[in-house]
Amino acid sequence: MKFSLSKFRSRRYLLTVLVVAGVSSGVGVWAAAKDKTPAGPEADAPAAVKPALTVTLAVPQREQWPRTIVANGNIAAWQDVVIGSELNGFRLTEVLVNVGDVVRRNQLLARVSSATVAAELAQSKAALVEAEAVLAEAGANADRARQMQSSGALSAQQINQYLTAEQTELARVNAARARVQADELRLSQTRVLAPDDGVIAARGATVGSLTQPGQELFHLIRGNRLEWRAEVTATELGQLKAGMPAAVMLPEGDRIAGKVRMLAPTVDAQTRNAVVYVDLPAETAARAGMFARGEFELARTPVLTVPQAAVLVRDGFSYVYRLDKENRAVQVKVGTGRRQGERIEIVDGIAAETPVIASGAGFLTDGDVVRVVEVADAAAAVGTR
Repeated sequence: MKFSLSKFRSRRYLLTVLVVAGVSSGVGVWAAAKDKTPAGPEADAPAAVKPALTVTLAVPQREQWPRTIVANGNIAAWQDVVIGSELNGFRLTEVLVNVGDVVRRNQLLARVSSATVAAELAQSKAALVEAEAVLAEAGANADRARQMQSSGALSAQQINQYLTAEQTELARVNAARARVQADELRLSQTRVLAPDDGVIAARGATVGSLTQPGQELFHLIRGNRLEWRAEVTATELGQLKAGMPAAVMLPEGDRIAGKVRMLAPTVDAQTRNAVVYVDLPAETAARAGMFARGEFELARTPVLTVPQAAVLVRDGFSYVYRLDKENRAVQVKVGTGRRQGERIEIVDGIAAETPVIASGAGFLTDGDVVRVVEVADAAAAVGTR
């Protein structure tokens, strides 16, 4: 069988025609379908974007905040009085107070054995009586000698002897009186008394122990007055003066109002710090020996503040979120300053009239669409995303 070249060309031509016809038919169907697509605003409208979070807004507030100096220091007694016994080698027979007791001036705190001192006092008094009797006799003799001095019945030597004897016995009487006074003083020292009103801070006295010179039987916080000894730098010291208000924060969180009593006259050569003495009120939770932080109020200045929840710290910088016209969160870098309570000072970055997202800012990213609710509705919207 012979192959016909003309017949092959005819079949190839026919196949090409059929392919072109099929393509043309498909283009026509697509064009017809396109013509049926609705035109107008509905075709151009984008799909609705679901809010990422429900938030509340807060407008920055103008407030008057105090400018302060922050310091640390110890709480100590205004005056720590050491109470001891002036007797040496006498036994304590009774201790009447304990740590924490409130005492009054001249209140009896302890007793020392007084039997020996009382016996010595009785002996001194007896010696005084004897010396006074001898003085009376010597005085009578001296008076007679003075009366007979002009008569010549007694020699000058005898008269001088009588007068000298009178002076000698007078001196002995004075010495005996001094011994009586000394023994009376020693007897009074067997009663350990409070030198002033205050609170017993420490007790070293025990019944049966012997008293020693310099022994500390009790420590008394005089007047129950405490003070905060704050350390400040030399630069800060120049901004403070007596009578300024101060606030002391105790370790458990209590805040105590105090007043500057005095500034230290010198600056420590090692630390370059100075001590500021702040009087604290009575009947507080403060205790001597506490370490406390505090601040001194210098003046009040206007500041722009927002809730602390509105400020985020990322990579060492502070940010807030504001809203654009499409309710999208826009991240704004801000400068922050002092903190007070639940608010924080904004130094720069936003205007005073710019609302910021106050709740939920920590869950947002730049560009998120949010839904804004009123503060009253925020509780119902918690967890809505």
